[in-house]
Amino acid sequence: MWITLLTAVAESALEKLLDKEPSLAVQLSSAQHKTLAITLTDLELCCALHYVGKQQGKPRCFVYGHYQDQAECHITTTLSTLGEISDPSQLTRLIREEKLDLDGDLQLAQSYSKAFSGLQIDWAEHLSTHLGDGPAQLLVERCKAATEKGAGHLKILQRTFTQLCQDELKVAVHPLEVRQFKTHTRQLAQQLAALEQRINALSE
Repeated sequence: MWITLLTAVAESALEKLLDKEPSLAVQLSSAQHKTLAITLTDLELCCALHYVGKQQGKPRCFVYGHYQDQAECHITTTLSTLGEISDPSQLTRLIREEKLDLDGDLQLAQSYSKAFSGLQIDWAEHLSTHLGDGPAQLLVERCKAATEKGAGHLKILQRTFTQLCQDELKVAVHPLEVRQFKTHTRQLAQQLAALEQRINALSE
């Protein structure tokens, strides 16, 4: 239920963002009609973004929760690593450090990452039409200060929540278990490939 609510809120926010910031639609043009799926292993959740371009004169991006279909790009990571994906230059490092597993089109992931990381919204300008220039600027400055102050608390809360789910409640998969599973899967795939070669050699 809460996943459906969150995806609906995210989709509505994206729709307004695309309407207010035309540059975002331009950045996402290369991702049009392609789906980016993201699986958060510690929450056992898979969601997806699908930018479809303009519909009825407005750009649209659909957000899906509990996504199970095929996607052009599928990212598997944890909630704590998700924030680092916003920097396109970090994708390769995260893959190399096995903090992130990417299956499919790397350029699609970079397109989404670049589009949102490079987005600079002038909230004061948007709010000034409703509040006036002075109050809008003051509100934006206060919000920025509150955001910076809350960022540190959010990181602490995120780490505490992740540790609680993994170590205490045992309802989330630990990153070490995920890495071990990937290693065992790769080893099994190699063994199966070697066995297949032996069978083919014997049959010949």
